[in-house]
Amino acid sequence: MFLAQTPAPPYYACIFTSQRNDKDAESYNSTAELMDELAAQQDGYLGVKSVRDQNGLGITVSYWKSLDALKLWKENAAHKKAQEKGMKDWYSSYSTRICKVERDYTSK
Repeated sequence: MFLAQTPAPPYYACIFTSQRNDKDAESYNSTAELMDELAAQQDGYLGVKSVRDQNGLGITVSYWKSLDALKLWKENAAHKKAQEKGMKDWYSSYSTRICKVERDYTSK
């Protein structure tokens, strides 16, 4: 489905906005797939959606049951390694925002 399936609020969203450079696209893509797989195995994971435009600007929003679950994902060893590689090789800039979702609305 196009929209992430999340429970009734409250839950948390991690919004990662990044500007990709043109380095090592193959390694980036394989690592991104692996991170999606690993995150899905993490306790408290609720889903993820990601988009990137033709100029390399991307937004990934992952959803989590709690701040503790999100913190465990941030501390995951493979995820930390990917973060370091991203800072060094893949992104010219990025930001991360953590939000508590208190209400949500969807169309049927």
